Amino acid sequence: MIEAETATVVDRLLDAAQKLLARKGIRATTVIEVAEEAGVSRAWLYRHFQDKAALLGAAIVRLNDALWSGARAELDTLGTFAEQLTAGVRIGRGAYDDPGTLLLRLRMAEPEEFALCAGAGVSGLVPDLAAFWRPYVESAAARGEIHPHHDLAEVSEWVARILISLGTVPGDTIDADDSAAVLRHVRRYILPSMAADPDRFDARPE
Repeated sequence: MIEAETATVVDRLLDAAQKLLARKGIRATTVIEVAEEAGVSRAWLYRHFQDKAALLGAAIVRLNDALWSGARAELDTLGTFAEQLTAGVRIGRGAYDDPGTLLLRLRMAEPEEFALCAGAGVSGLVPDLAAFWRPYVESAAARGEIHPHHDLAEVSEWVARILISLGTVPGDTIDADDSAAVLRHVRRYILPSMAADPDRFDARPE
């Protein structure tokens, strides 16, 4: 009974923290406001979280888990790597634009505060995304969409960098909000490089 009550209080605190993060960001959110939003005392809050960084860090971790769980559920329904990459661009842009998910916006707008709370900061964005995409890269390689001579860890990191670029950096020749345009770009430029034998690019003329 006590464990259930504790879980309920923690959920209320994390819900309140997420609402305030969406509304005010990391710097402007205070522990007092979170306690008030959750309807608990500061003393009760400090029984579960030792400070602001621990509290907001737990909220960010929960946001992160929810984002990637939702992304996996969608990507697992798609049959080709091209479709998965295209969906990844859209999901990434949604994470940046939607105040409800917050993650990329907080990382971009308040990197030092994010690093303090989440322990990863902006420098962890590429490794995190690469780790997320690694199983999909491995599946694509097993289907023959990626040449067997490729280093799949390198491919996963490259995928992460491509998706960040497509999702956040505007350009003149592709509309990242047009899924058909993104899919065409992926099929024309990204997949052919993955399907090619990387060894031939490393060969030097004698």
